[in-house]
Amino acid sequence: MRKWLLAAGLTAAALTGAYWTLRPTGGSASDSAYRTAPLDRGRIVASVRATGTLTPVTTVLVGSQLSGQIVEILADYNSRVKAGQVVARLNSDQIKTRRDAAQADVAQARADLVVKRAQLDRARSTRIKANSTVSDLEAQRDRTAAQLADSRRTFARQNELFSRGAGAQQSLDTARTQVDVQAATLASNEAQIASARAELNGLDADILLALGQVQSGEAMIAQREAKLRDIMIDLERTDIRSPVDGVVVLRQIDLGQTVAASLSTPTLFQIAQDLRVIDIYANIDEADVGRLKAGQAVTFTVNAYPARTFEGRVEMVRLGAQTIQNVVTYTGVIRVENRDMALLPGMTANLQVVTEDRPDVLRAPNAALRYRPMGAAASVAVAESGSALAPRGGRGEGGGGRAIAALKERIETELQPTEAQKEAIAAILSERRGGRREASAGLSPEERRATFEAARAELNGRIAAALDPERRTRFEAMIQERRAPAAQGVPGRVYVLGADGEPEPVAVALGATDGAYTEILSGPVAAGAVVVTGGGPRPAAAPADAAGPRPRGPRLF
Repeated sequence: MRKWLLAAGLTAAALTGAYWTLRPTGGSASDSAYRTAPLDRGRIVASVRATGTLTPVTTVLVGSQLSGQIVEILADYNSRVKAGQVVARLNSDQIKTRRDAAQADVAQARADLVVKRAQLDRARSTRIKANSTVSDLEAQRDRTAAQLADSRRTFARQNELFSRGAGAQQSLDTARTQVDVQAATLASNEAQIASARAELNGLDADILLALGQVQSGEAMIAQREAKLRDIMIDLERTDIRSPVDGVVVLRQIDLGQTVAASLSTPTLFQIAQDLRVIDIYANIDEADVGRLKAGQAVTFTVNAYPARTFEGRVEMVRLGAQTIQNVVTYTGVIRVENRDMALLPGMTANLQVVTEDRPDVLRAPNAALRYRPMGAAASVAVAESGSALAPRGGRGEGGGGRAIAALKERIETELQPTEAQKEAIAAILSERRGGRREASAGLSPEERRATFEAARAELNGRIAAALDPERRTRFEAMIQERRAPAAQGVPGRVYVLGADGEPEPVAVALGATDGAYTEILSGPVAAGAVVVTGGGPRPAAAPADAAGPRPRGPRLF
C-alpha cells in the first residue's frame, strides 16, 4: 500500500512539474495588473538647478593714465595689497626734467613780482612826495594872496592920501608896485600848483600801472605753479597704486614693457577687493526665474571640492535678460561667505536654489500624476495646463489641437454629456481650432493675449449653452477651478481603483514638487489612499494568422 501511495505522489509531482515547465508563458496582452502606490505625508523640497561662475563682489581694474616704460613691478599674482600701496612704477626721468623747469619758471615769476612790487612802492612814495609839494605850493599861494590883499589896501590908502595932497607920489608908486608884485607871485603860485597836480595825476597813473603789473606777476606765478602741480601729478602717477585693499588676481604687464595710454587707459592689474565674500553669477532660465526670491537658501558644489557642499543666499535677480539662440536667461546673484578662502574667482558652481521647503505635506508620486488610462490624453502637461479653460502663461495659447483635444476629453470624462451634446461641443471645438490662428495673425503679444482671452470666454459660453442646466453648473465649476489663483495650487488629476477595479479620476490641487513627489494641496484624497501609477490593459497586437497569437516557448529556467 505504501508503494502505491508513493508512486501516486511521485506521479502527481512529475505532472505538476511538467505543467509548470512546459506551459506557455505568454498570456493575454490585456490581463496586466495595475501598478499602484499609496499617498503619504513627508517632506518636499522644491529647487531650481543652475550653473554659475564665482566672481569677486568688487573687482577693481588698475590702469595707468600715463604712457611710459615699466621700470619696477612691486606686486604679482595673489599678492595682498593695501589701499595706496605702490604696485608698479613708470620711468619718470622726462617728467622730473619738466618739473625742474617748471620750478625754475615759478622762481623767476616770483622774482619778477618782487621787482614789480618795489616799483609800485616807489610810485606810491613819489606820489606822497608830489602831494606834499602841492600842499606846500598851496600854502605859498595862500600867503601870496594875503600879501596881495595887504598891498591892495596899502595902495588904496596911499591913493586916497595922494588925492588929498597929503601923500607923496613915491609912496603911491611903491604901493602900486607891491600890488603888481604880489599879483604876479600869486599867479606863479597857481601855475606851480597846477603843474604839481598834473604831476600827481601822472603818479597816480604810474601807481595803477605798477599795481596792474603786480597783479599780472601774481597771475603768472599762479599759472606757473598750476603747471608745476600738473607736472607733479604726472610725476606721482608714475607710481601706480592700488585704490583698495585686496588681492591681485591678474597681472598684465612685464618689466620693461611700454604702456601706451594715448587712446584708452590700459589695464595693468586686476584686484579683487575682498575674497572672504564672493558672488556667483548664475544663469537662470526664464521658466524658473519667477520662483527665485532674495534670501532663499542655495547649496552648490565646485569641481575643485567634489565632496564638499557650500551654502549661500540669493542676493538678487537682475532684470536685464540675455537671449542666446532664442533662449532667455536671467542673471541671479548669489552671495557666499568664503571665510576659508577655498572658493576662487572663475570656478564653475553647480547650484541648487531651494525655492520651497514643505516639511510635512500630503504628497503623491509623480508617476501617479502622469498616468492616464487607455483613451485619455497622454500628457499631463497638455491635459492639465494646455486646456483652453485657463492657460498658464503663454502655453495655453500654443497648445493648438492638443489643448482642444484635452479639453474635449475632460468634458466627456467629467461631465459625460449626451450624444447630441457631444456632437454640438465637437462642432464648437472644431470651429475654434480652424479660426484661431487667423485671428491672432499680425498682432502684438498684448493684443494676441487679449484676443485669446475674448475667444476663450466666447468658447466657454458656447459650450455652456450646449449643455443642460446640471452639466452647465458642473462645467462652470470646472472653469472656476481652472481660474483659481496660483496660491490655491495647480489643478491636476490622479486615478484610484473603483469598486469594479477600473481607474476613476480624482481632481486635486497640486503644489510644490521635487521631481519625484508632488504636494497635494486639496482634493478628496487622504494619506494612505492608493493611486494608480501605471500598468493596466494594453491594446492587443494584430493576430499573425487565424489561429490566434503565438504563445511563448516554455521556460527553461
